[in-house]
Amino acid sequence: MTAAPDRLDPDARALADVMAAAFPDLGGSVTDAVLARRLIDAIPRPAVEPPPVGSVEDRTVPGPPGAPDVPVRIYRPGPPAGQGPRPTVVYYHGGGWVVGGLDSHDTSLRELCRASGAVLVSVDYRLAPEAPFPAAVEDAYAALVWAANRAGELGGDPRSLVVAGDSAGGTLAAVVALAAKERGGPAPALQVLVYPATDAGQDTGSYRANATGYFMEAAALRWFWEQYLGPDGDEAHPYASPLRAADLSGLPPAHLVTAGCDSLCDEGRAYAERLRAAGVPVSERHYPGMFHGFFAFPGLLADARDALSGVAEAVARTAGDRKNRGDHRGSAG
Repeated sequence: MTAAPDRLDPDARALADVMAAAFPDLGGSVTDAVLARRLIDAIPRPAVEPPPVGSVEDRTVPGPPGAPDVPVRIYRPGPPAGQGPRPTVVYYHGGGWVVGGLDSHDTSLRELCRASGAVLVSVDYRLAPEAPFPAAVEDAYAALVWAANRAGELGGDPRSLVVAGDSAGGTLAAVVALAAKERGGPAPALQVLVYPATDAGQDTGSYRANATGYFMEAAALRWFWEQYLGPDGDEAHPYASPLRAADLSGLPPAHLVTAGCDSLCDEGRAYAERLRAAGVPVSERHYPGMFHGFFAFPGLLADARDALSGVAEAVARTAGDRKNRGDHRGSAG
């Protein structure tokens, strides 16, 4: 019997296999979150200089009522070269709400800062299972409120406020946009959702087709959901599963990135369709030969470069007719 052709692009296959070999067997032999973080932190990283940007600042911002302050990292681009205030992007990292943080996404955020010319606020929300749902949602919303109130002093344009994230962070970006509408909070000009999880049900064709062999396996995604929701979490709550929200009208325009060899592909595309049906403007870039996580590798994958460019362009467009004149040279930082 002839083997089915590999659906991953060749360059993506080589990278996915290297990543899979280094990544712990989450949901299989590794089920403890603390151990998972330790093993992931121990994965060797290339010794390369981070992409330079204008400045990088670590600080904390007020958390939700009764909760700790939220650490953030603020990336500012190089000199504006005649451009007015920049878009301000509040970014939520991926990692299944269990792993990841400011350092795990530092390179990606620097790349996006350089490509978009925007001010970026990377949010280090509380992780599960120590802080299960909805702790991450409330931290994410608190950071949005803070950034909206201080966009001007950050060098950003209050009219060009963006929520963005990848994977679990993409879910948080979608949910924060929904919460802002329901709570009468800051109105983002755009939501950028990079392969988001939008339904805790985990019962789609892409979950079955991409369950194994494409780096981020379905067993790991299921384990992430278990950690995040805990024994008492409501998977049907729209702040956990935004695809199940009754009303998506009135949400900000969305830019979605999906990958064909990703278990989350179908639910990401379904969310795009739900938004369109609700009258929300949607732009979408779908990459059939890519895997979950590819967006982090613009230096290695042409599709990742294209995806980054698409996100940067969508962010820059929130600044009205001001053209994207980000300083790609960067400076100290």
